[in-house]
Amino acid sequence: MPRIKPRLLLADDHEDLLREVTVLLSDDFELIGIARDGLELLESAANLVPDVVITDFKMPKMSGIEAGRRLLEQRFCKAVVLLTMYGDPQLVRGAREAGILGYVLKEKAAEDLIPAVFSVLEGRTFVSSLA
Repeated sequence: MPRIKPRLLLADDHEDLLREVTVLLSDDFELIGIARDGLELLESAANLVPDVVITDFKMPKMSGIEAGRRLLEQRFCKAVVLLTMYGDPQLVRGAREAGILGYVLKEKAAEDLIPAVFSVLEGRTFVSSLA
């Protein structure tokens, strides 16, 4: 019997990154949708109800942190992973204050993204090494 893969919704406004992350995650997760801005992310999550949302920090119309806060408040997903190029401790703090458990640097996505998703699904925090 095949195992049930966690359902992911991915949000980023860069097509190349979307393609790379889709390939990276395809063996372990079911990618159920892609959003290209913060408002589209909220709408997609409301309709698709993913297990986890992976979102960029800097997106058109609404930041990933604000979108993540709203998604979690409205229970449109179980957890959120912020995928960003910014290794700023203040952003990590802001993400945590919004209820976001995962913080992955884009440069470390190949090694950190899959463990981060599994961690947040279990209610544990995951933060890429910022050094």
